[in-house]
Amino acid sequence: MAKKQIKNTKTTDKERKTVTVAFAGGGTGGHIYPGLAIADELRDICNEADINLNLVWIGNSKGMDKKIVESNIGPDEKPSVDKFYGIPSGKLRRYFSVQNFIDVFKIGAGCISAYFKLLKLKPAVLFSKGGFVSVPPCFAAKLLKIPVVTHECDFTPGLATKINSRFATKLLLSYEETKEYIRQELEEKIIVTGNPVRPVFYNTDDEIGKDFTGFKYSRKKKPILFVMGGSLGAKQINDMVFENLEWLCERFYVIHQTGIKNQDSMPVIPDALADSYRSYPFIYEQMPHVISYADVILSRAGANSLWECAVLKKPMVLVPLCGSGTRGDQVDNAEFFEQKGAAIVLNGEYANSNSLRNALITMQDSKKRKLFSEACGKMLPKKRSARYIAEILTENFINR
Repeated sequence: MAKKQIKNTKTTDKERKTVTVAFAGGGTGGHIYPGLAIADELRDICNEADINLNLVWIGNSKGMDKKIVESNIGPDEKPSVDKFYGIPSGKLRRYFSVQNFIDVFKIGAGCISAYFKLLKLKPAVLFSKGGFVSVPPCFAAKLLKIPVVTHECDFTPGLATKINSRFATKLLLSYEETKEYIRQELEEKIIVTGNPVRPVFYNTDDEIGKDFTGFKYSRKKKPILFVMGGSLGAKQINDMVFENLEWLCERFYVIHQTGIKNQDSMPVIPDALADSYRSYPFIYEQMPHVISYADVILSRAGANSLWECAVLKKPMVLVPLCGSGTRGDQVDNAEFFEQKGAAIVLNGEYANSNSLRNALITMQDSKKRKLFSEACGKMLPKKRSARYIAEILTENFINR
């Protein structure tokens, strides 16, 4: 008797619905990495819904945007983004500068370039992660009647978000309290999502962090301090560390990300401190595991670093970037975390050796560290922010 043939009902790639989604943002890694976390979650949701996702990124034609986007590999060992498109980009400044006149033409060119790219791509939705390069695509999408969803990671909204919110169908915020800084007529657009964090931060391995640093120690002897000032580094934090290095190494095992631009100006480290101090120009792949491995974090107060540490419930000592070269967003971020009991802040004139020592003496106490950790945990949203935002984006094309 012949065997009954079973019809193959598995959907082929050609039969699956294909959807294009565009992301916009850049200028710094802080505007890109959270977007890539959302991209990975969005791809997972589309796979679950049997949808072919064509995910494109519109960023700065110059600078680091293209390199970061194209080098990021998602959980399925494939690139998170299918295609990167560069556009001309001018910086948005709130102060007088001759460069403002030149950048007006760059912004105009960016709007024209973004318009024709989006016209050809016809995405179901445009997601903006912020930065000055995101404004032209959001403007172009509005003209083309493409839904725009924009996200603000900082406690106070930046200029790009304030502009993009005029074109957006939804305005996503990291903090409930940020609503106070948004115009009342935009209230119906607002959804509080938290700040997206790469999925790997929810699945870290302390052993990877331990193997990476190579420390041979007893944690009962002294805790681990991880110092990070961003990929380029923070001279202010580096100087504070080197001024107090012997004091620090007596009380902590120190892991120090000095920054790429500072690797040629590193002081000679005494051999006597070698067992307690490790320095690296930049840590990327191992970063989640190193943060998880640490007991205390000494850092700037960029939104992404704060939320990555909060997800891992790490006590923090924060030295926010402040002064004329910044709009004060890091100060606002840091003060919020301090008010919630999740960090100690060294701001302005208090960013000195004496204040640093006092803060770290507090952090030597494991019971006090536990209180800071618990405060971090209370700040986290119930749902992973990257997943939540990805689900909001799919409302524009799933079941439609």
